[in-house]
Amino acid sequence: MIKEFQSYQTIKDWKEHHISQHQTDTYSLNTFHDTIMKAVYKLALKRIDSGSPPCSFAWFITGSGGRFEQGLISDQDHGMVYETNDAFTNEYFKVLGEEISYGLNIVGYPYCEGNVMSSNPKWCMPLEQWQTQLIKWMDEESFKTIRNLQIFFDSRLLIGDCSLVNTLKTVIFDYQKKHPALIRRLMENVSHVKNAIGPLGQIIMEEKGIHAGAIDLKYSAFLPYVNAIRLLAIKEGIFKTSTLERLDELMNINNYHEMLSMLSTCKTNFLRLLELRLTSFTTDVSYDDIHYLKITMLTREEKREIKQILKDGKKLHLQVNAIIEKGC
Repeated sequence: MIKEFQSYQTIKDWKEHHISQHQTDTYSLNTFHDTIMKAVYKLALKRIDSGSPPCSFAWFITGSGGRFEQGLISDQDHGMVYETNDAFTNEYFKVLGEEISYGLNIVGYPYCEGNVMSSNPKWCMPLEQWQTQLIKWMDEESFKTIRNLQIFFDSRLLIGDCSLVNTLKTVIFDYQKKHPALIRRLMENVSHVKNAIGPLGQIIMEEKGIHAGAIDLKYSAFLPYVNAIRLLAIKEGIFKTSTLERLDELMNINNYHEMLSMLSTCKTNFLRLLELRLTSFTTDVSYDDIHYLKITMLTREEKREIKQILKDGKKLHLQVNAIIEKGC
């Protein structure tokens, strides 16, 4: 049951009052974020005053939210797909998508700089247009379209019909089977890993500015794991969106039994990263600040631990690249 609110401000107030109760573990926190976003959807539906949705639809979130890996602060990443393609339905979901984005911003989820939001017509369209767009993205193979494809692949249903999202993901799986070169292009799109370990084995920290003495957790630690495991999920036709669930599925596939030890270590490391992010930050930090971990504030054991996690992430990235290059 989605909690009833009368304004976006009351949702924001409720969120700020209760979020500290959910920072003990990632599952609790992301379930809380889901509750808030569903409340925004419910109020948005009421505010547009156009009745119930005219057809089957799916409102999905992507990015860290889609992967169920949000921290205390997160921006917007979401889209909408609906079944019927006519003028009335298109206008209905256009207005709803714009209202949802507006409401989320007020509640405390900043607008997405990349415009991955239901207020963007490219992320809010009927099923047949979505199918065409996905194929166009894969055919074009530009940096931007491949990036959009990977963003979409992390989509997770929040409201509506999950089969619509799965239908779109099946388009990607089917295309990849017919065009094996796609997975290599996806790999090239995420080939750069921010160098976090120096030639002498030291952690490379930011040297200047407000984040001096810190590392960018998102780009140095999280993304090497997220991107590598997403590539294997696309290759193997895995519908799960969270990195941890994707790892579980991969460990049950015979082709990856030789990597079992590495995948198991990666799961342990990723769980630790999620835990570190929760315990190292409070609700009063900004969206930009929450990605930076102050190495100078860690104990010697924590520094050793984070260094190993960074090394293992790089190792995983190289191993997945080798798998894809071999085409096995």
